[in-house]
Amino acid sequence: MPILEVKNLRVSYHTYAGEVKSVRGVNFALEKGEALAIVGESGCGKSVTAKSVMGLIKAPQGEIKSGSEILYNGENILNYDKKQWQNYKGGECAIIFQDALAALNPTMKVGKQIMENLIAHKNMTKAEAEKEAVEMLRLVGIPEPEKRVKQYPHQFSGGMRQRVMIAIAFACDPKILICDEPTTALDVTIQGQILDIIKDLQRKNGTSVIMITHDLGVVANIAQKIAVMYSGIIVERGTCEDIFYKPRHPYTWALIKSVPRLDLENKQELATIQGTPPDLLNPPVGCPFSTRCEYCMPICKEQMPEYTEFGSEHTAACWLHHPLAPNIEMPNLEGGN
Repeated sequence: MPILEVKNLRVSYHTYAGEVKSVRGVNFALEKGEALAIVGESGCGKSVTAKSVMGLIKAPQGEIKSGSEILYNGENILNYDKKQWQNYKGGECAIIFQDALAALNPTMKVGKQIMENLIAHKNMTKAEAEKEAVEMLRLVGIPEPEKRVKQYPHQFSGGMRQRVMIAIAFACDPKILICDEPTTALDVTIQGQILDIIKDLQRKNGTSVIMITHDLGVVANIAQKIAVMYSGIIVERGTCEDIFYKPRHPYTWALIKSVPRLDLENKQELATIQGTPPDLLNPPVGCPFSTRCEYCMPICKEQMPEYTEFGSEHTAACWLHHPLAPNIEMPNLEGGN
């Protein structure tokens, strides 16, 4: 049994302009000790999916629609009572947010923020929790942890704050760790260090990881499986090798082509995806990528395609794989010369 299974997840936000259908029938499974990356451009529903798994969709603005299921060890978390939610959030499932400065409490010392989690979920005494907080800071590579544990978030650099977030997340040995673009605001060398820390801790603890990102470089470094998301729908899923070397959806092709390459000539134009994503106040009837797809056919605008299987775990939702569709060869995705 997978540790986490998401079935037909549909999430809407109620705004003054109407109902925004952020997530529209997402399905995926996460095995124990596995890393799954959910990739796509801003506004595609990645973070909303992550918040749903973490139980952070707040009513009345946010609503997880009936028929949605989020199964943790076979039990639907959407049916949890207050005590079960308290054990699950931070204990069984933890999250690392994109902006550590916004996520950390600016008025509370860093050590106390780690201790809170330990006291709540591990029933430690204050002295035991303080000792463990120092060890957690040491584990994530923060120098002089005995001194730093008594400092406030503003006294840390961006990379150090993100390490504190990792320490808080891993303090209670969660079974599932959600990383919501944890390296976006950091420079490249610090990004590498943060990813290495997450990978090392994941390996030691056997934690299952969901990595939310739009950076395919991050994905290649950490994930075994990838789900490509567009306009609230997963359009393609598969292993890292499937998505990088045998992608089957035009949106995945466009994403990979738009990654900047080292062998581009001076002043050579970067590849871009023309157009804008559809408005989720009025989502399209057919394939959501049809308005930007160079291979668009009339049926693409009329009906959402079924998933086509290309192996045990590799599936894509595209009309190009229908027997009656024209034969389209996968374009050269290497860029450069």
